[in-house]
Amino acid sequence: MQDGKHVILCVDDDDDILFVMQQILEANGFVFSGASNGEEGLKVFKDTDPDLIFVDLMMEEVDAGASLVKELKLAGNSAPVLMLSSVGDSMAQTVDTSELGLSGILQKPIQSEQLLTLIKSKLGGAA
Repeated sequence: MQDGKHVILCVDDDDDILFVMQQILEANGFVFSGASNGEEGLKVFKDTDPDLIFVDLMMEEVDAGASLVKELKLAGNSAPVLMLSSVGDSMAQTVDTSELGLSGILQKPIQSEQLLTLIKSKLGGAA
């Protein structure tokens, strides 16, 4: 937490996604922290100690998101990690998210109400 607000890290190579996430999160009382690739995401994670993390599945490489999730775990992450994916709904039906170390999957394009409901459920209802 930062100044009594939950810090949420978003790692995505799409600047438009980061912009939308920032707008939604900040408008709803969260601290936004963003990164555009896995390496930068790991650095920002270490600098901000986020309460929740969103990671794009396919960034600079096809499995960059999954690799970042593994690196976060090795770095001692205990915050819930949610995967952002344009194939989220179908992926959620075929992949064991807990096996990947994920707390869930969010389908792109991002719907603000769905995003906020998911965040509140993962942070114990706190906003």
